[in-house]
Amino acid sequence: MQTQACQALDRAHHLHPFTDFKALGEEGCRVITHAEGVYIHDSEGHRILDGMAGLWCVNLGYGRRELVEAAAAQMAELPYYNTFFKTTHPPVARLAEKLCDLAPDHVNHVFFTGSGSEANDTVLRMVRRYWALQGKPEKQWVIGRENGYHGSTVAGMSLGGMAPMHDQGGPCVPGITHVRQPYWFGEGRDQSPEAFGRACAAALEERILELGEDNVAAFIAEPVQGAGGAIMPPASYWPAVKAVLAKYDILLVADEVICGFGRLGAWFGSQHFGLEPDLMPIAKGLSSGYLPIGGVLVGDRVADTLIEAGGEFFHGFTYSGHPTCAAVALKNLELLEAEGIVERVRDDLGPYLAERWAELGDHPLVGEARSLGLMGALELVDPATGERFDKALSAGNLCRDICFTTGLVMRSVGDTMIISPPLVITRDEIDELVRLARQALDETAHRLVDQRAAAPSATLHAEETRA
Repeated sequence: MQTQACQALDRAHHLHPFTDFKALGEEGCRVITHAEGVYIHDSEGHRILDGMAGLWCVNLGYGRRELVEAAAAQMAELPYYNTFFKTTHPPVARLAEKLCDLAPDHVNHVFFTGSGSEANDTVLRMVRRYWALQGKPEKQWVIGRENGYHGSTVAGMSLGGMAPMHDQGGPCVPGITHVRQPYWFGEGRDQSPEAFGRACAAALEERILELGEDNVAAFIAEPVQGAGGAIMPPASYWPAVKAVLAKYDILLVADEVICGFGRLGAWFGSQHFGLEPDLMPIAKGLSSGYLPIGGVLVGDRVADTLIEAGGEFFHGFTYSGHPTCAAVALKNLELLEAEGIVERVRDDLGPYLAERWAELGDHPLVGEARSLGLMGALELVDPATGERFDKALSAGNLCRDICFTTGLVMRSVGDTMIISPPLVITRDEIDELVRLARQALDETAHRLVDQRAAAPSATLHAEETRA
């Protein structure tokens, strides 16, 4: 299909997620036609290095025939059947076993969903069901983090702490509140990272005491905040949070939708940080994005209560444990394991990206260059002050759009640029990614100079801007 014909059809009938519909209709969308490895190709013949692995999910890269063949074989045998009404099938049983084998030792059950958003809806239902069965139905409150992301369904949006989503999606689910995020660059540079991490944990304890410890059910957080801006917490943060939750007997929900399946150089982000979550929502890298599937890994404390108490759990989805999706996810995990990809991220690619990515910290536009595993962020700042640009300049969006013209997908979150490439990226491709990022930063700097010259009233400010 020709580019303009596809754009016309899209404009006429397709409402895109997280999109200004009017602006997209005026500009026209990019048409992606095929992909291989770490590259996507558009209808105009451009090859683009996908520095975001789709939406944090194409861990094995594009074009893996093994996953296509796993889907075809399963569709020929049993394309679909549900897991309601005392029914199962081999793919979902084998996938459940494999996931529990890879998970921390105290995790031995999984509840399947169709996405990460559905997984977090499940978490909310499951947490409250658990405490009711424990004879503590008053434990209803769930604490999340400001700027955290847990999906865009009503429950997922409510658990997350992104104000623009709340403004459009309210009223939110009751019994959910949010505390400060461990975002040192944006909110804590007046302290050492260690002191700031402890202060964020102290804010969690203060909120628990405000609500009453007997009323708080769980704390939900990503090991590393992904969509919020690849926010890596100070080393002091998670140990202090663990101590607070243990002190007040509150469940920990570690949202592994982005961090899971090798992104940080461990099978799960929880393992990297030494956490022992009670619940772990999963999706994205579970199938490398080849088919939609998600779930919740359930720790023994919660699972044993749900099982032993008896009684129906009135929750589930048509596609919970979809056989074809399960077969592809199982093959995906087998390939990640057989090819030693998680270990390679930990021992080789992650450290190499950290070395190369840190070099971008010398660019005049970059206030901080940080990375962990195969996730990275650049904080865009005014070279003269080290503070944020005026919102009107839209520096992050400008840099994002320039990246596409240079042949790189790099996402903007406000004025934070983030990457999360496929885990199969090579050292040479990391070199290319860093080169293209620097090229985009150079062009962004030139454009910002031109914009400010044309609009001298646009001033700089020190306030952090988040999108």
